[in-house]
Amino acid sequence: MENKLTVSLSPHLHSHNSISRSMWNVIIALIPALAVAIWTFGVDALWVIAVSVCACMLTEWLIERFMFHRPCTLMNGSAIITGLLLAFNLPSILPWWMVVVGAVVAIGIGKMSFGGLGCNIWNPALVGRVFLLISFPAAMTTWPAGVSSGLGHMSGASGADATTGATLLATLNENNGEIGMSSVDFMDMAIGHMNGSLGEVGSIAILIGLVYMLFTKVITWHIPVSMIGSAALFSWAFGGNPLLDVFAGGLLLGAVFMATDYVTSPMTKAGQLIYGFMIGFITIVIRRYGSYPEGVSFAILLMNSFTPIINRYCHPTLFGHRRK
Repeated sequence: MENKLTVSLSPHLHSHNSISRSMWNVIIALIPALAVAIWTFGVDALWVIAVSVCACMLTEWLIERFMFHRPCTLMNGSAIITGLLLAFNLPSILPWWMVVVGAVVAIGIGKMSFGGLGCNIWNPALVGRVFLLISFPAAMTTWPAGVSSGLGHMSGASGADATTGATLLATLNENNGEIGMSSVDFMDMAIGHMNGSLGEVGSIAILIGLVYMLFTKVITWHIPVSMIGSAALFSWAFGGNPLLDVFAGGLLLGAVFMATDYVTSPMTKAGQLIYGFMIGFITIVIRRYGSYPEGVSFAILLMNSFTPIINRYCHPTLFGHRRK
């Protein structure tokens, strides 16, 4: 009779948490932002989200079935999260075939090429997003007309009167981050009545997701707080408006749902604070001096690359050892 026991040294720690439980909690936390995206952009948003999620799931299943020859792992929810986050980083009017290309790159290159969940170096959804941004820059920076830009007191930029698909972040970039507070409709920014990628809109919805994940202990506060605080600090230092830099664009989405990815972020609290601080700093530098009005995706991917180095110098204390 085979030995069915696995003997290991103490201590033995038990937890009700699991990969599937954590992933599905993240999906639940994304529901408010998903609802706001559909409310703001309508059927177009629903179509982009559905195509992205289905393409990610199909790509992962095909790779696992015909290349890795291992059991399907779709039920752990990780492919669904990648599909949702990829869609949240796309315009609502992006052609469906580009969404499919982004999903294939996100799962095939960003995740499965490294061996699957737990092995990837970079956040898969951001790999797909950046690939699309570099390959199809015009389509990725074209927004639907008729949606508020968030500038309620600027000519041609409000509600149904809008004739172009401008975003608040693009306007900030054109004006070197200098826009009068009286020109900004913060209520539109809060409830999601503004243009941008699907997940950029609706600050309140994203913060609800943050509260839920903190309550369920899916994440800790260290990365979101250090990233948002750093961005606000350097926005002020560079002469910008901290409130606009935090609430415009994808900074909140990145801080809550993408920079906190278990696999690609540091293990220790000190490492997470350094990681989040640097993402906020790099984001503002790109926004102020780069050619793209948004810098969150590039900043997170860059710091994903530095995560192994951060883990090396900010490693946890071994059980039973005192920290020097």
